[in-house]
Amino acid sequence: MSAVVDASATMAIMLGETGAEMVRDVIRGSLMSAVNVSECCARGVERGASADMVLSILAMYEIAVVPFDLPLALEAARLREPTRAQGASLSDRACLALGWTRSLPIYTADRRLAEVDPALGIDIRLIR
Repeated sequence: MSAVVDASATMAIMLGETGAEMVRDVIRGSLMSAVNVSECCARGVERGASADMVLSILAMYEIAVVPFDLPLALEAARLREPTRAQGASLSDRACLALGWTRSLPIYTADRRLAEVDPALGIDIRLIR
């Protein structure tokens, strides 16, 4: 099974947080938007790691980094209005767009994303 992971799901594994076990089951070979990679690296740097160290961990789990190209950018833009009430950031919408366009479940610790309208057809799975 393939899945999309966001920065919060990946950081759960890196930091041994609650939900890491659920992510561990799906992370190998999963997909991550380049936007979410940037967010993940920034969070790692905030905690004293280098961006290169974070990238090496992503590589260890064989996470495929998907470029944030024009089609994904447009899908993320289209999601702006229907996710406004949840306060979805560009990073959130990049992740949602990737999961939706690939018809893959999205693993996240972000409870706000679980409130996204089910009619959008995005499979969001909370890890905790």
